[in-house]
Amino acid sequence: MITSHSNDLYPSRIYPQPKLLERRDPVIYNREISQSEISAEQLAFYEENGYLFLDSFFEEAQIAVWKRELAAILEQNKTAAKPEVIREPGGDEIRSVFAVHRDYPVFRQAALQPRIQAVVRQILGSEVYVHQSRINVKKGFTGKEFYWHSDFETWHAEDGMPRMRALSCSIALEDNNANNGPLMVVPGSHRTFVSCVGQAPDDHYKSSLRRQEYGVPDQESLKHLVEQGGIVAPTGKAGSIILFDCNLMHGSNSNITPYPRSNIFIVYNSVENKLTVPYSGQQPRPDFIATRS
Repeated sequence: MITSHSNDLYPSRIYPQPKLLERRDPVIYNREISQSEISAEQLAFYEENGYLFLDSFFEEAQIAVWKRELAAILEQNKTAAKPEVIREPGGDEIRSVFAVHRDYPVFRQAALQPRIQAVVRQILGSEVYVHQSRINVKKGFTGKEFYWHSDFETWHAEDGMPRMRALSCSIALEDNNANNGPLMVVPGSHRTFVSCVGQAPDDHYKSSLRRQEYGVPDQESLKHLVEQGGIVAPTGKAGSIILFDCNLMHGSNSNITPYPRSNIFIVYNSVENKLTVPYSGQQPRPDFIATRS
């Protein structure tokens, strides 16, 4: 064990019962419109709901480039025993490949895409860096679910992210419809931090990337958040993006349709919110999951 923080604003995994804590950080860090990609109304929607869906943000030609790279990476890593390659629980099919902005130039360019960066800097109010990147694959018929969670709970406890000044961008590489396991979000849930129960074991990431067991919200807390905000599953064409706050409760169903769903997933963190000692008191997760510089 390593020393944990004494001034933790968002304590989790330390109480015998779950707690609902009020968010103590802004959602929008720059209200003065400084880019041309989203409007003041869209910025206000993000602040209120914790997410913003932009349909057909990228053209088909760009998506085709990314899909070719995705196929090449999946083929290259079909039998690879690398920590960056995460397989489905109970199977060998690839679920995610991490650190794609580090290892693959095409996805490095995607992470640095100026239009996305402009919106992210608008929301976070500073320059940013990539905290985490990955490609997610949810094949037709066999793609498994991602259970409800707030990313910030894990990034705070296991990575040492101090404040809620980060967001995720998911770029759809296939059409997302109501049936092929689209991302589901709980609007407004970003304003409440769910303090979860249970100290995660060392090297928890080795199992949690396949199926998370610690840092998972309890059913009563989830019910409370859903009763307040409902559940929304934004759907649209390949090339659409969804931006969502680090503390927004989200998840997705399994995909039992013939239609695959895959996406590029990029997490941006403010340069003013760099990682420190994990708040769980444990060793930090490796860099391919959480960039520390």
